[in-house]
Amino acid sequence: MDVDMEGIIQCIKQGDEDGVQMQLQQFNKEYAQCFFFDADERERRRQRKLEEFRKNKVRDFADSDSDIDDFEQEDRGLILRQNLAVVIVRFMRSGVKRSLLRVSLHSLRILTRDKKILGHLVTDGTLLTLAKLAGLTTNDASEEGNDPDSDFYDNIMASLAEAKLLQGCTEEDGGEGEALDPTEEFPAVDEDSRSVNSGGDLDSNSWFGSHRTSINEMHRGSIHQKALERGRRDRRESKMEGEGEVEEEEQGEDGVRKEAMKVLCNVVYNSTWAQERFSALRLLSGLIECLSSSVSWSSPSSVQFYELRLMFLITALRPELSIQLKQEGGVPILTAALESCLEVQWKEQYECVLEPAAPPISLEASQRIVEILKILFNITYSTHKQEPSEDDATLYRHLVAILRLCLMRKCLLPEDTDELHGHTVNLLTALPLQCLNVLLTVPLEPESKQSLGVNMDCVHMLLTFMERRLEAGDRVKEKLTPILNLLTESCRAHRETRLYIRKHILPPLRDVSHRPEDGDTVKSRLVRLMTHLDTDLKHCAADLLFVLCKENVRRFVKYTGYGNAAGLLATRGLLGGQRAVSDAQYSSDSDSDTEEYRQMKDRINPVTGRVEAEQSNPMEGMTEEEKEEEAKRLIMLFNKLSKENIIQPMGMDEEGKLVPMAGLEEAKSESENEAESDKDD
Repeated sequence: MDVDMEGIIQCIKQGDEDGVQMQLQQFNKEYAQCFFFDADERERRRQRKLEEFRKNKVRDFADSDSDIDDFEQEDRGLILRQNLAVVIVRFMRSGVKRSLLRVSLHSLRILTRDKKILGHLVTDGTLLTLAKLAGLTTNDASEEGNDPDSDFYDNIMASLAEAKLLQGCTEEDGGEGEALDPTEEFPAVDEDSRSVNSGGDLDSNSWFGSHRTSINEMHRGSIHQKALERGRRDRRESKMEGEGEVEEEEQGEDGVRKEAMKVLCNVVYNSTWAQERFSALRLLSGLIECLSSSVSWSSPSSVQFYELRLMFLITALRPELSIQLKQEGGVPILTAALESCLEVQWKEQYECVLEPAAPPISLEASQRIVEILKILFNITYSTHKQEPSEDDATLYRHLVAILRLCLMRKCLLPEDTDELHGHTVNLLTALPLQCLNVLLTVPLEPESKQSLGVNMDCVHMLLTFMERRLEAGDRVKEKLTPILNLLTESCRAHRETRLYIRKHILPPLRDVSHRPEDGDTVKSRLVRLMTHLDTDLKHCAADLLFVLCKENVRRFVKYTGYGNAAGLLATRGLLGGQRAVSDAQYSSDSDSDTEEYRQMKDRINPVTGRVEAEQSNPMEGMTEEEKEEEAKRLIMLFNKLSKENIIQPMGMDEEGKLVPMAGLEEAKSESENEAESDKDD
């Protein structure tokens, strides 16, 4: 390594603050965009062992000295990083100057990207130290390691010397094996708080003041790590690369708080033990207070984004903290933060001012908005089917009015706009359905989309968003399920919405020469999803089309074909063609057929939903005896397939659901016997 981590530890031991700062700055510059990876090296070693096993055909190969070989190949850099992280935390508690404190936190942030160093680092004292530097608590966390311990640094240096000696022995025995290709690309990592390393947390007991741990104990169960590989910088900060390093710009209180928040994000994300202790130490209350106080600021500092990121991580990973945040007023606090980010101006109680010439949402504001939406989803996802109280309904309607603004606004970058709209849709699916009518109560403007006199601008945006997601075709279930559910529920609840969406998705049927699933229209894409392998996704797509047909089986089959519709009809027991039982109140308007459809109606194959080419009669030219013989042969073949359980004849019961014919006949005979018994009585 170009950076001498052992030299950094020596400088800290000697108390040379200028030397420490210079070396830590070099470390930060060298590894600012790097992440720790070991997956490829581990896979290579596994393949080498497997090939050796196959080559030698040694039955007890798994019981050989492979564990010792693994230990001998352990990277000394891992030991250095573990020790450096512990020393930096202890060093920060000694009361260093602010600029050095910020640099130390930056180094610790880089180190905490690695799960494997967290075992000796995640303690209550360390968490409280970081929380205090982040402004989450005022508790003094100096009870660990403040007392003089002359053996502390001696133990650290001795462990490093032992690792160095071990590495030398390994190299003499033949080196450390195949090295990673430094030019090989690794998956991009989004934010410091994401890690690709696998495996559980290490021992979470305090390492401070303990007897020197042997190298074997420190690395038992750890994985070989060959190199730091280049990752992807925080996208928010990479936009400012031309202005110099962001870290160098923030030298004051905010710089320290920001770095401490980043470290906490890494630690909480990578360690289940840290998540548990975050809950036990009640650090969420301090985080709520920080966020609540920063909402009223006219220009929020860059720390607010990391406050929101930490709040999202902890509420996503710890359900009890999600409940606590909601109980402590999380919804109104986050709604106020959302309102501040969007600079909302109110026209009516549930109507925001929407300026057509308003500038796009800035990069920083859009990132904060997305985090707020994700947190709100975490704490409200269970309210969808609940009956809200009057106060809660008012609060949610206020929030929905702001979410309408989120749907109608754009960001600087198209991908940011899509992300913003996606998280807005997710949150709308989590809120009580009766509160979503706010989306439609906006007065009509001259250029507004409308249906029966109701403003459809927001519905049009949702429809456009769904079309973009259909065309994208990647991560289909994750991206499409929320918007399909939202549109289905909206169509079921509001006639105006259903009519508007039906006009765009299911226009009057004219061309019946193609299958319903063929083509690039929205309807064709949705019909294709009805036979998707993922059950949830195909039911969501089918439900939307079914509701657009007012849950009328005949109309549904007309637009989609019986073959595509059979899955939903079978699930709901509607294969017999009876009308669905639904709470929705549909109007009695009829589905008038077009002239083109009426002309071709008798020639349409109901299974495929299109006009098929005329086929010749396969029995043409056969005598009646030959037809009878062919029928008997087919019956015998079907009986044989049925007896061998290759096929199973099915029929419909009284509820319209498919059941085996055998069960159907038994049920029929039982009902006949009961009828005879009643008759005798």
